[in-house]
Amino acid sequence: MTAVDRQRARPPSATARYDPTPPLRRGALLVTASLAALSGAVTTAAAVPALWRIWQLYAMLFGVFAAVEIVAVAAVVGWPTRKTARFAALTAAVALALWVVSRPLGLLARFDPWQPADTVVGFTDYVVAALQVIALFGLLVVARRRAHPRPSALRRVSAWIVLFPVLLLVLATGTAGAVAAGDGVTGTNASTLLDGASGTVEYCRPAGIPLAMDVYQPKTSAAPAPVVLYLHGGGLFLGNRKPAGPGALLDGPRFTAVRDALTARGVAVAAIDYRLAPAAPWPAALTDAKCAVRFLAANATALHLDPARIAAWGIGTGGTLAALLGTAPGFDTGQYAGVPSTVHAVAAVAAPADFTDFTGVDAVTRASILLALGRAPATLRAASPLTYAGPGAPPFLLAGGRKSAEYANRLRVAGDPVTTGDGGPAEVADFLVTALR
Repeated sequence: MTAVDRQRARPPSATARYDPTPPLRRGALLVTASLAALSGAVTTAAAVPALWRIWQLYAMLFGVFAAVEIVAVAAVVGWPTRKTARFAALTAAVALALWVVSRPLGLLARFDPWQPADTVVGFTDYVVAALQVIALFGLLVVARRRAHPRPSALRRVSAWIVLFPVLLLVLATGTAGAVAAGDGVTGTNASTLLDGASGTVEYCRPAGIPLAMDVYQPKTSAAPAPVVLYLHGGGLFLGNRKPAGPGALLDGPRFTAVRDALTARGVAVAAIDYRLAPAAPWPAALTDAKCAVRFLAANATALHLDPARIAAWGIGTGGTLAALLGTAPGFDTGQYAGVPSTVHAVAAVAAPADFTDFTGVDAVTRASILLALGRAPATLRAASPLTYAGPGAPPFLLAGGRKSAEYANRLRVAGDPVTTGDGGPAEVADFLVTALR
């Protein structure tokens, strides 16, 4: 027997005999799919603390799924075989199925468990679903590959070049999603105890989702204080009530400047979270804002506030909501039925007044409007303050925003008091203090 024959007749090694799933190469596709699965799991896990405060059963369910998927990703990266790739693909499929059952189908009882993840970005759960889709298909392709593929160096480099933009997108969206979903981990929990002091309270619970309000009492006020309801901007799908953090990137500094000026002059400020689109379709944001006004009026005594002196102030689409509080009838659903949601002054800064006409609107703005409101003409009209311009409106400060000049003119023609300006903090504070005297 020649040396070649002896080499061919050598029995297989123990590893070859007993390892039915030999390792795969850690290529660009495996890394991208694993990162997508990890990002989806971490974003889900980041929402667990906020979910725990609402219902522990859903929190445990989400936590277990996230933990199993993280373990599966560690396994497929540490020991990349067909078996571990299939297991990781299975966990991604289960996580995607959980999202489909809970969000598009709405089959989970009591409330939508994804809402706590959507308090800063209204489509965080959609980001999680997209990441799971990338992970599922990528891991399935990896699992079907031959063991020990030996592509050329050119092919390996080409794969990394092709998938590198996808890898960066997965990393960016995963990081943003985890930060947004985890915003509820820090900060003061909303309380149902009303003691007249500054703090965070739960003002309404639409569809089982507790909504938080930060109450800032004036520094000196013996009598019940007037109060300004603040509505954050963000296109109806971004932002939250907090003066710092990821939700405050859009208008946090402007909010704190006006808040401090108002509280120094005897006016309380109440800043709220409201449900964001597309997780909560229109008119959820407006019904939440109306519920906040009713909460302030119904609990004025406990909060040491004057229910006859409630104003609304907002920046961007928060200003649009403030304008709708001043002029749009109806939309009073939920708690505190029978309590009026009347506001006695409105300050709308950089607030769009019309969503029905897209003439001259850039592509990004148009896409954001459609994301928040959809395409239905009736919805776009209902969300436009211009639709409701008529007699009987409270004093208005309008400071910029698309078609705000036309809105101001219509209010004036109807005999309503309107002030226009640049929306600076001093101007807003002066207007609100004067209007609430």
